[in-house]
Formats: sequence, C-alpha cells, structure tokens
Amino acid sequence: MSEVRERLGTALFLRVAGPDGAAHAARIHDTPGPRWFEPDSAIVRVHGDASMFVGGIRALLLQTLHPAAMRAVSEHSGFRGDMWGRLNRTSRFLATTTFGTAEDAEQSIRIVRSIHERVVGTMPDGTPYRASDPHLLRWVHIAEVDSFLRAHTLYGKEPLDQAGRDEYVEQAAEVARRLGVIDPPLTEAALAEDLAAFRPELRGTPEAREAVRYLLFKPPLPLAARAPYGVLVAAAVAMMPRWTRRPLRLPWLPVSERTVVRALGGLATGTIRWAMGAGRPS
Repeated sequence: MSEVRERLGTALFLRVAGPDGAAHAARIHDTPGPRWFEPDSAIVRVHGDASMFVGGIRALLLQTLHPAAMRAVSEHSGFRGDMWGRLNRTSRFLATTTFGTAEDAEQSIRIVRSIHERVVGTMPDGTPYRASDPHLLRWVHIAEVDSFLRAHTLYGKEPLDQAGRDEYVEQAAEVARRLGVIDPPLTEAALAEDLAAFRPELRGTPEAREAVRYLLFKPPLPLAARAPYGVLVAAAVAMMPRWTRRPLRLPWLPVSERTVVRALGGLATGTIRWAMGAGRPS
C-alpha cells in the first residue's frame, strides 16, 4: 500500500509542479528567512490542502466568463498546447507567495507583473485590453479566491470557520495588492459583493466555451488518469453558480451534484491528500 501511495503521490506532484518541481519545492520550503504568512494562518491551510485541485479547476472555469480576460488567455496563453506548463507556473507562484521566503515571494511578484505588462491586445470591437489592468486583475483574483475558499469549505480536511474565511480573504488580498489589484475585498461578504458587481460584464464567448471544452474533455492525460480527473472536474462544475451554466454550456444536475458528485469529490480529494501526504511538500 505504501508503494502505491508513493507512486500516486509522485505522479500527482509531477503533474502539478512539473519535472523540476522537487527542486523548486525544496527551495520554497527549506530556504531560511521570514515569510509573509505564519505556518498556521488561513492562507497556508487553504493553499496547502488537496481541495486546491478542485478549486483550481473551478477558478479556471469561472475566469473564462470575462471576455477581456478570456481574450488575453486565448491570444497569449499556451492553454491548448501547454496546459500543464501553465499549471506548473501557477502552482509555483501560489506556493512561493504562500510558503516561500519574503524575498522569493517578492521576486515572483516582479516576474508576474513583468509578464502582465507585455500581454496587450484588442477586443473584436476594437477596444484595447491589457493584462496589467487593475480591473481585470481584480476579476482574476476574486474568481480564484472565491473558488479556493468554496472548495476548501466543501472538501478541505479542516474547513475554516467564519473568522478563518475572512482571514483567508484578507491574506489573499495582500498578494493581490502587490500584483496591482486596487482595494481587493477583505472579507467573505465583500468578496461576494465583488462577484455580484462583475456579473453585468460576464458572458460566454466562443473563446470561453473553447477553453471550457478543452479543460473538460481534452486534458493531455493518459487514459488511466482520465476517470479521476473527471471526478475533480465534476466536483468543480458542481460548485459553479447556476447562472454560469448556460453561458458556458455546463450541465445543471442539482440532485446528483448534491449527492453523488459531492461524495465522489470528497473521495477524490481524500485520495489525493492520502497520496501526497507521505512526506511530500505542499
């Protein structure tokens, strides 16, 4: 059983962190120095939990609904040909800013801001967009924070209470401000208000639906991994708000989502937590 656990944990770690993930994990976790967040803080608990697998998929689905953000991804991202490379870079950023030294976290922020400055383009109607736009950065931030928090509440090993959820939103805001977000939400209630305020801007574009189809049905995975991935995807879709289903052409099966899908999602995240718990870094 321990051999199976090690093999599964290694496979998951390689997919999320990349072939050089072990070296980066060692640097992130073992380098001495001050950190932005304490080891028992809310953001460390959330970002170190297996529920992030579900939350990450849900965040990607939700983010596609903003036309300008999705246009930037479609024109500048490698999600079609380098899905796992993007996942590796995103997970490394989250790990560095959450668990790494303050010096390494600041460097990661500088790198991402530099990349954002180069991502510019034009919408179909001629309106310019730029990834460094504080408004777009705000959308990406709140979609991620809402998704990670909801996934942890449903599938986390030790879900946070209200004070802990507010602490998580406030701590995530510290990173967002450094990336260029202006006045990010500081409580779970403020986060919900921000999401509601964005609704008039959101819609299902052809680029959004293409990304969703790719994420749901065309992941570059071996056959043996398709079924477990499908469970994580189903759990992520089940957490999507009802109003997002039609624009993204997502299924709406409320009874199954509350029963079968939630049970399978809990089993899947529990298996991931078990597999990656054998002395493996977060």
